[in-house]
This record gives sequence, structure tokens and C-alpha cells, in this order.
Amino acid sequence: MTRKIFITLFLVFGTLLLAAQSENNFVSADEMNAIFNEIKTPFKYGLVLVPADDSRKADCPVLFRKGGTWYMTYIVFDGRGYETWLAKSRDLLNWETSGRIMSFSDTSRWDSNQAAGYPGLYDTRWGGSYKLRKYSSKYWLSYLGGRITGYESGLLSVGIAYTRRNPSKAHEWKRLDKPVLTPSDADTRWWENDKLYKSTIIRDKSLLTGHKFVMYYNAHGDSIEPQSGAERIGMAVSDNMVHWHRFLEDPVLNHHRGITGDPYIQKIGDIWVMFYFGAFWQPEQRIAFDNFACSRDMVNWTDWEGEKLIEPTEDYDDRYAHKPCVVKWRGVVYHFYCAVNSKDQRGIAVATSVELGRSAK
Repeated sequence: MTRKIFITLFLVFGTLLLAAQSENNFVSADEMNAIFNEIKTPFKYGLVLVPADDSRKADCPVLFRKGGTWYMTYIVFDGRGYETWLAKSRDLLNWETSGRIMSFSDTSRWDSNQAAGYPGLYDTRWGGSYKLRKYSSKYWLSYLGGRITGYESGLLSVGIAYTRRNPSKAHEWKRLDKPVLTPSDADTRWWENDKLYKSTIIRDKSLLTGHKFVMYYNAHGDSIEPQSGAERIGMAVSDNMVHWHRFLEDPVLNHHRGITGDPYIQKIGDIWVMFYFGAFWQPEQRIAFDNFACSRDMVNWTDWEGEKLIEPTEDYDDRYAHKPCVVKWRGVVYHFYCAVNSKDQRGIAVATSVELGRSAK
């Protein structure tokens, strides 16, 4: 066989292989519609967790379950920066605050004034246990960290924290000394060279990425379209939860303007579902809403272009209805989100797949 014929056959085979992989990974319109009908939550129950006073803002709910009780981590901004808190509930509707799990520090640490945490390695099965899983005898979370005071001010990076203790009890989680991803790393991509925001870590049990753990996170920064000012969602991978590196050159979700952020992952059947929020995609619309995308390989995502999962409709969320954490329990879908009103009051609200009662505002 001549070299020319061999190269031609090789290219043809490679093209066919890529086409087959693309076809196998494709999520059809019918499947997207089926997912939407499974996850939609048209009934807004209302606010379920609000700060003690209007000077504080609650944000970014993440749920897990342990010992028959639900727990929610959420972050609070009080003017200085972010701290991470824990709340608990028996019924997903009535919540009681337990205390802080990541607090401000009066040291010179890189994260002394910003510590917004998001528990990782939760059970991703739709309608599953929602338990946090251990790795290396520890529970883990990733967090947005920074040194500068103010609302998401200064350099923001991704840190990792862990605990060997019961995660359902409010206590300070141990933080690694240095961030694991920063906007100034040698491998920083073109779309993340300013600030890194919320992250979600899950296991890649099938090693679809070739690595044990996958982190999805949104970031701001743009050296290709600097006028856009966009936030996008990308990936990083790890085999030990401590050392992380970027997985792709480009983001996995990119709307080229506004914000695409706060990914939260569930798996429905053989399809991965990424819940996320969008904001300011259209210059004339200054709203934030929740949406979703689907994937079979954790890398290539099909975006939903139909009806929004959650959008502003009520007096408590008439500005922003965004930042999703969605679970299914005993046949009911609960969509937790950050609700912001026209007075910039910010709390945690929930919408459900069935009507549970009159909206609690």
C-alpha cells in the first residue's frame, strides 16, 4: 500500500469515526423535550430562606441529604464578602439555619474575605440519594475565594476545602493553602483571564474524560472578544481532588454575551443535565433566568432553546430568578434558586413540579 493511499484511508476512517462518535453523543430534539417535561417546575412555592436583615444577601443554594434530613449550603454577602452557611430541613420547604462552614479570616490568606463554597461529589442520579460521597476518607467542596472586600471584587480564584467530620454539622472546613485554579495560571484559557466564579465537582465514574473528577465552573475574561464582557462555563479535571488542570481550550457553554453561569449537574437515564443560569443575553432585557443543557459524554452539550425553567414573575423575584439547584424527591421536582427583587433583596426560593400550596412570600 502506497503512503498516499494509506494517508487517504486513515483520514477517511478518522472522519467516519468522529462522525459516529458525534452521532452517538447527539441529544435529539425529542430527548430534549422529554428532559424539559421531566424537570420543569411551573409552580412557585416562594421564599424558603432569607437573611436575618436586608443588609445581608443569601445566594447559591446547594443541597445534599444525610440521615433522613436535607441540608443546604448557601452563601451570604454582608458587604465585606462571601461566607458559606449551612441550613437543614425535613421537608425541603421549612429550613433552619445551623451556622457557618466557611468564615472570613483575619489573616493574610488569599481567601480571607471571600469564601463561597459548593459541596462536591454528591450523588448525581436523578431522584437518587443526594448523599455526599467521600474520597480519600474526606468530604470535599470547591469554593470561590478572594482577598479583596466587596461584591465579587478583586482577583477571584477556585479553592478546595475538605472535612473528615460530619458534613451535616456546622463547622469550619479545612482549606488547601493555595487556590487550585486562578485567572493567571500558565494554562488559563482565553475566556477566563479575569475572574473565576461558581464551580461544581462530580465523579466521572466511566472515565469519559479519562479522569476521575470533573469540575464545571463559570468565568469572566476575554482575549478574543474583549468587547463582549461575557461569562462562560468550562471544564477542569483531576485524579486526586487537589491538582486540577483545564480540559479544553474553549468553554462548553458560551452565549457570547451576558452571563452563562452556576452549573449544577444531574444525570437522567444516560443523559447528563447541566442546570445553569443566563443573564443579559439580550441588551434590552436586564433579567436573569434558569435554563439547562444536555450531554452524553460530559463534554459536548446541547443547549435548550425553549421555555425557560425559571424566570422573574413574582414580587420576590421580579429582577432575577437564577442560580439553580434542582432535585427530584418522592416524585416531586424541587427547583431551588436565588430570588432577587427590585429592591435588591436576595433570598432562596423554590418552585416545584406539582402545586404544594399557596406561595409563601
